Amino acid sequence: MVVQAVADAAPGHDRAWANGMPAGIFGYVWRVSGWHQLALSALAAAVFLLTMAPLEMQRRIVNGALGKDEFAALAMLCAAYAGLALLSGGIKLGLNVYRSRISETAVRTLRHTVYDMAVACHANHCDDPQSQGQALAVVLAEVEPVGGFVGVSVSGPVLHAGILASVFGYMLFLQPWMALLALLLFTPQLVFVPLMQRVITRRVRERIRTLRQIGAEMAGSWGGLDGETRRTFERRTDHVFALNMGIFRLKFSMNFLMNLMHHLGIAGVLLVGGWYVARGELEIGTVVAFISGLARVNDPWGDLVDYFRELTIASAKYDLVRTVFAAPTPETVQAAVARHAL
Repeated sequence: MVVQAVADAAPGHDRAWANGMPAGIFGYVWRVSGWHQLALSALAAAVFLLTMAPLEMQRRIVNGALGKDEFAALAMLCAAYAGLALLSGGIKLGLNVYRSRISETAVRTLRHTVYDMAVACHANHCDDPQSQGQALAVVLAEVEPVGGFVGVSVSGPVLHAGILASVFGYMLFLQPWMALLALLLFTPQLVFVPLMQRVITRRVRERIRTLRQIGAEMAGSWGGLDGETRRTFERRTDHVFALNMGIFRLKFSMNFLMNLMHHLGIAGVLLVGGWYVARGELEIGTVVAFISGLARVNDPWGDLVDYFRELTIASAKYDLVRTVFAAPTPETVQAAVARHAL
């Protein structure tokens, strides 16, 4: 095994790879970042818990202004709101920098391991240096998305799902009926978004497989292009065009439906909230807090959708890297690329 040769040839390097790479990407995430994931998750939890505080401050500021409270009291509420925004933004800044460092460290670790594989191969006089070179070139091309996923692998869903849960929980606490209406109008997204995203992912995989076929055929046909080869090329490029247009239609349709559900939620809150306000059963600040809360839900929901797409891609690329590390030959590389094409 080349991985064992790496451990023997580079005694000062991380020997964690001597037993092989973990079977799944989350096992790899724990091996390269370990307890850092818990620290990142704690920072993410602090960010989403602080999400509720500005909503409550907005409600109190609006109600205080309409109630003709003293200016000093309103000024204190506004100062508290600004302080909470500063605190939340500062924690999120630290979280993003911390994530980036963890991701870049994982990328650097993989690159160092690839380098040690090359050194070990040279030191042990590999039977087929060209095969090793092809394998290492594949690995180097795939380490960036794998390592980049490490930083957000755990803290990403914790943050996005936490914001969704905390905002809806706060709404339920303020006014259950309005919150249930907003949640009801949000629920269809839990159905159509995963379905549409799954179709998009299948089209992306098919597009890349087709492009790889085009590239392989062009590389083997220079100097001998015939009519059939040309027709095959045109048929496949037309297929790629159709796949791309289908992806665009699905993607923009999904964005349209998500925005529509968001605005329907706001319209529902204004309708029900305005009715309660007119009857004197609700404060106007509560309606403002609801509208602001719905605005805060839109971005983390979209980020959560993006996270699962990145998870699919990173998992497939990690499997490719792991396969090549285990047995880097041209046949292994070709089979792994075909199996994990994205």
